[in-house]
Amino acid sequence: MVLRGRAWIFGDDISTDHIIPGRFYHLRSNLDELKKHVFEDIAPGFSERVRKGDVIVGGRNFGLGSSREHAPLIIKMAGIDAIVARSFARIFYRNAINVGLAAIICPVDGIGEGDELEISLDEGWIVDTATGERKKFSPLPPIMQSILNEGGLDYYIKKYRGFSI
Repeated sequence: MVLRGRAWIFGDDISTDHIIPGRFYHLRSNLDELKKHVFEDIAPGFSERVRKGDVIVGGRNFGLGSSREHAPLIIKMAGIDAIVARSFARIFYRNAINVGLAAIICPVDGIGEGDELEISLDEGWIVDTATGERKKFSPLPPIMQSILNEGGLDYYIKKYRGFSI
C-alpha cells in the first residue's frame, strides 16, 4: 500500500489537547462538528485547508496526554491518511492504528511544509518528491497493516473474526 499526500509539519510534544482542545469535549458525540476544531489552537484554519490523503509530520512524543480515542479519529476524519513522527505517545500510537490511521516512526528531518510524500507501508519507505530524499522505517507488522487495510480494528474484527460490534 502506497499513500500519497501533502505534508503538514508539527513539532515535538503535540498533545491530544493540541489536536482537540478540551473546551470542545462536549462535542465528542458529534464527530462531524468536532473535526472542524482539529488543531484549531496551533494551526488555525487547518480543518478547512487539509485535503484527503494529506500527511502529518510530527516530532518527538506526538499524541501525548490523555488517552482519548477521539484525537486520532478526528485527525483521520479530517482527511489525514498517515502521521509520520520521530516518536509517539504509546496510547496515541495504538489508538491511531485502531481507528485506521497509519502511525509511522521515522526521522523527519528535511521534510518541508507542503512537500508531497509517498509512503510505502509494506516496504517501509517514504519519498519526499520535492527533494527526492528517501527515508527508511521499519514496516508495520502484518497484523497492523491488515487493521489499517480494513479501515480500523472494528472493521478488521467484523471481517476476520465474525463478530458484530
